[in-house]
Amino acid sequence: MAWSFRGRVQLGGLLLSLLGWVCSCVTTSLPQWKTLNLELNEMETWVMGLWEVCVNQEEVATVCKSFESFLSLPRELQVSRILMVTSHGLGFLGLLLSGLGSECFQFCRSRWELKRRLCLLGGTLETSASATTFFPVSWVAHDTIQDFRDDSIPEIVPRWEFGEALYLGWAAGIFLALGGLLLIFSICLGKEDVPSPWMAGPRAPPPCVPAEEFNGSFYLTPRPRDQVI
Repeated sequence: MAWSFRGRVQLGGLLLSLLGWVCSCVTTSLPQWKTLNLELNEMETWVMGLWEVCVNQEEVATVCKSFESFLSLPRELQVSRILMVTSHGLGFLGLLLSGLGSECFQFCRSRWELKRRLCLLGGTLETSASATTFFPVSWVAHDTIQDFRDDSIPEIVPRWEFGEALYLGWAAGIFLALGGLLLIFSICLGKEDVPSPWMAGPRAPPPCVPAEEFNGSFYLTPRPRDQVI
């Protein structure tokens, strides 16, 4: 059972898109979007995410508190919540459509043009999910840099820094972008000549055609006029 080059490209795009979607979901749930280390108490670290803020105390415990109101959040966190959830929806829908349009999925001998459109739409949704992941992560990083370099704040005051979730979010955006571009590129390779390994298999010739003349295609044989049913 052989895969065509187009099928391998589609499989790679699907795997990268799936990896990016999982990383994006993990990024949204992690609280480590911003970190704050107190110089007066090095045993205590504050972290802030889209849903909660936590205090990590070494050798003691980690205490987290969810944000009580969405409207009370800073503007960048409000927009980040909306865009990250939108990214999850776009990524999941893109995986579903591109999976149906890929070579490894065959249902009632779907037409090539329909599968091509599904794969194109799925790849476009994956690249859109990449953009809606990159934007909030980069916005939070930009605001963190601006606050860190603010000269109006005394140097003794602790300042927020990058958290691990931002790096994971950038990686998720890269995976989603690569997966979407591979899916879009696969439709430019033309129709596959190698049958799908999921559908490949011997087919018996029609009873009225000799086995040595059967070429694997299906056609109708006219009924003799004098045959009585």
